[in-house]
Amino acid sequence: MTIREREPATALADAIARRIGPPRYKLWFDGRTLFRYDDGRLTVGVPNRHFEEWLHKTFRAEVAAAAAEVVGHAVEVRFVIDPELFQAARREQDSIQGAKSQASNHKPQKTEPPAAKPAPRAPEPKKAPRSRKKSEELEPTLFDAVRETKRTRRWHRLTDFVVGPCNRVAHASVLSVVEAPGDGANPLVIHGPVGTGKTHLLEGVYGGVRRARPGWRVCYVTSEDFTNRFVQAMRLGKLGAFRKFFRECDALLVDDLHFLARKRATQEEFLHTFNSLLADGRQMVLTCDCHPRLADDFTPELTDRLLGGAVWGLTPPDADTRLGILRAKSLPGAPLPDEVLKFLAAQLRGNVRELEGALHSVRHFSRVTGRGIDVPLVREALVELLRHAVRVVQLPDIDGAVCAVLRLETGALQSKGRAWAVSHPRMVAMYLARKHTSASYSDIGAHFGGRNHSTAVAAEKKVRLWLQDDAELALGQRRVRVREIVERVERDLFR
Repeated sequence: MTIREREPATALADAIARRIGPPRYKLWFDGRTLFRYDDGRLTVGVPNRHFEEWLHKTFRAEVAAAAAEVVGHAVEVRFVIDPELFQAARREQDSIQGAKSQASNHKPQKTEPPAAKPAPRAPEPKKAPRSRKKSEELEPTLFDAVRETKRTRRWHRLTDFVVGPCNRVAHASVLSVVEAPGDGANPLVIHGPVGTGKTHLLEGVYGGVRRARPGWRVCYVTSEDFTNRFVQAMRLGKLGAFRKFFRECDALLVDDLHFLARKRATQEEFLHTFNSLLADGRQMVLTCDCHPRLADDFTPELTDRLLGGAVWGLTPPDADTRLGILRAKSLPGAPLPDEVLKFLAAQLRGNVRELEGALHSVRHFSRVTGRGIDVPLVREALVELLRHAVRVVQLPDIDGAVCAVLRLETGALQSKGRAWAVSHPRMVAMYLARKHTSASYSDIGAHFGGRNHSTAVAAEKKVRLWLQDDAELALGQRRVRVREIVERVERDLFR
């Protein structure tokens, strides 16, 4: 019996969609599968081999559970290529190719000017684009749009990057990659909060390597782009071309790797690409929002590979670096007075984008009011921004930030529990409370579970020793450096 009747089909679709989510059902099943049920077996027809492998690997358990719910007993599920769906997919692809060919054939042809009139000197003909190899014939929308974006976008340069104590080591690392890609730490992982310069450094590597080695194919991609192309390649049955595109590049630069969190299939594909490039000695540079050890949503295998190279962090700019950034950003117009820049550097505590936004606001306010730029005008133009620039940290803020970073339940640090999984994070929170608040030891102990003065004193001393010895804490299945925990909590508190 073919499941085409409205009630069984609707019930099975609803049951599958409840398990995998309506968006994934619409992407992989709706209009792309055909169900047949015979003698306790559900056969799922698919349009091609890639669909067959993907659905069997990813959704077989969910489809079996949904079928058992609809039928009322356990059902064997198998995936096969259905001729009807195969032909439909082929016709759809042929029609798309035909439409593109027809459009290219109807381009207006240029006519030669009359012989009697002297024709202006024609520009030299452009070189014909290099033809793609057969294995690279992926659907044009998959890579061509990205290549066009790379030709038109404005790339940051490493020469424009303002170096300070907050980013000096990371900057030196990317310079070494540009000078000798593949010879140093591989992969190079740059992590930090938003607005600290991760993308600037990555784009600088892209431009620097391309200039130093014109014959290399350097691939710059965001994790979102990688995911979208992977999904599209799966749907079009072009995984071979997808893999060739990434695994045969000379250097791979990936921005916002944390976008792959909880995308298990994409992480597995990226891991295979990672291993292939690493085995060939190809350079990889990646950025993410936190240290790989703190990224719980990465697979253990991916985390292990990321830790195999060099991992450097970026922190929000300090006062001297903020002043350097403001001076660099104020040059493309009328330079601002140095006293104004020093005032902004001292008052603002935000990231690079906030500093740049403050400069735009000051210049715009000056044009609208017709006044010169000085400190009183800056105070008036940025009254709201300056009011919230310095954040007052309270004990509940530190409590919540530590719980968020270490994935603890709200209120866990105030419990009476003495297990290491709670007591050690509580000690870190007490240390940060002494560092960033004016609360007394007694107040800190009282907040974190009604403990006494001496407990808070001992916790602060213990954490100082951990930081001095660069110690690690065991948190479930992970071991995390105390210094990394402290830095991550502080970034969350003051971003």
